[in-house]
Amino acid sequence: MDPEQLSAALLAVVRPIVEARRPGAGAELTLSDIVLERPKNRDHGDWATNVAMKFAKAVGTNPRELAAEIVGPLSALDGIATVDVAGPGFINIRLDAAAAGALAQVIVEAGAAFGTNTSQRGNTINLEFVSANPTGPLHIGHTRWAALGDAIARLLLACDATLVREFYINDAGAQMERFGRSVLAAVLGEDGPEDGYAGAYIQELGERVRAIPFDGAAGDLLTATREEQLAFVIEQAYALQLGEIQSSLEKFNVHFDVWFSERVLHARADGAPSLVDEAVERLREQGHVFDQDGAVWVRTTDFGDDKDRVIRRSNGEYTYFAADAAYYLNKGDRGFAHKIYLLGADHHGYVHRLKALAGSAGDDPEKDIEVLIGQLVSINGARLSKRAGNIIELDDLRDWLGTDALRYSLARYPADSPLTLDPEILQKRTNDNPVFYVQYAHARTHNVARNAAASGVDRSAFAPELLTHESESALLGALQEFPRLVAFAADLREPHRIARYLEELAGLYHRWYDSCRVIPLGEEPVADVHRTRLWLNDATGQVLRNGLHLLGVSAPERM
Repeated sequence: MDPEQLSAALLAVVRPIVEARRPGAGAELTLSDIVLERPKNRDHGDWATNVAMKFAKAVGTNPRELAAEIVGPLSALDGIATVDVAGPGFINIRLDAAAAGALAQVIVEAGAAFGTNTSQRGNTINLEFVSANPTGPLHIGHTRWAALGDAIARLLLACDATLVREFYINDAGAQMERFGRSVLAAVLGEDGPEDGYAGAYIQELGERVRAIPFDGAAGDLLTATREEQLAFVIEQAYALQLGEIQSSLEKFNVHFDVWFSERVLHARADGAPSLVDEAVERLREQGHVFDQDGAVWVRTTDFGDDKDRVIRRSNGEYTYFAADAAYYLNKGDRGFAHKIYLLGADHHGYVHRLKALAGSAGDDPEKDIEVLIGQLVSINGARLSKRAGNIIELDDLRDWLGTDALRYSLARYPADSPLTLDPEILQKRTNDNPVFYVQYAHARTHNVARNAAASGVDRSAFAPELLTHESESALLGALQEFPRLVAFAADLREPHRIARYLEELAGLYHRWYDSCRVIPLGEEPVADVHRTRLWLNDATGQVLRNGLHLLGVSAPERM
């Protein structure tokens, strides 16, 4: 009996009791009114519910009296061993061994689908993260946003959301011209501009661009006009640097469905207005745009912003806010009712601005947009990039610590907490290293299965009533929690809950491994208890594997 089945059974018991005390009230109860929790003290049972405390006042009784009325019919249900009332009216429920153990077979047969659910079905989500300027390598900050954003995406997809991972390419504006001038200086062997980008990677880009055939009017880059040179170099260096960013992310096991160019927002075809032009008029139609001092403003203070925002300056130039507005509206035009932005620690000011923008566009700022801020991360002993000179590169970190250690460690903490990682721990092959601890537990399940096969133990029989050891009860209890935890972590956008759960599950598995044998001792014959334990072993491995996948971390079969 899994939590959903138990909740449904409890609802079937509670509904007529509530109805009898208050006609009409029982029919209004739904599964969402039934809350089950795992007791911290396993002596109190497998599950606890506050349902009597929740409804006692509404039906004119006290919680303990209502709880006592629920206990009888609930105890009579198949699969429930004991039910008792505790404290002010909590109901503690203990499942019988067969009902609890049946989950092992459910998990094995479900395979990779176990833990998936439909809690996000119907939600169309655009998740934008990383979105680095294509003017240099990805750094340690981008590494954290990449790990967190991709893990959030995996969680939401596991809950049946319709979701797109999107990278917004900031490929318009002054920084691209500055980037181009920096690379052009490297191409021509000149000193870089004072306001330009520095680092060996600029020189490398210069060498690569120099090797690309130039097909301008002059036929030779060195004899072309400065304007032609700059235009050519910007495009070539941009393409090369963006390619490096894409390659770095793919190697980090982070995939984007959409790479959205900012240039699309500013493009005008055949004299037609750009998306930025249209955005101003669309916001004006919503009644939140006004003209003042020759400039065009959006009254974002109507939606909690600290000040109104200029969208077009008096000289006719658009502000960054204009591109933000056009991009937000474009996401809605593409069918995304919900937009999630994962931004860096230096973007706190964007929270109110983007929410006010949603309101100005006619959306609900509290429902249709989320802005998640990721805090800074540092790694003890990490060296600045030799190529970039002033950053710690993603590629260097991955080569040093490995994708699994980085991704797991970055997903293990809430996004809004500053983080310092210890590379010595992350490189240890001991239980002090959380990712090793979890991966080792998974590898151990495969080792047990291999040894079981060699000893003649298979899954030809399944007798869950034999899983009576206290370590088996604890392990099954944790396995039951996985689907609900996936839904909960997805709803809160908190992948760290999966990591912490996996560590707890690994610990319970190791304790079970020490207490319960899958392989008979000595001349002891193979029995159904061994076969059934193999089901539990394989079920645990499946959940560990599914959880690691949600974090973008591999699940090795040998270590």
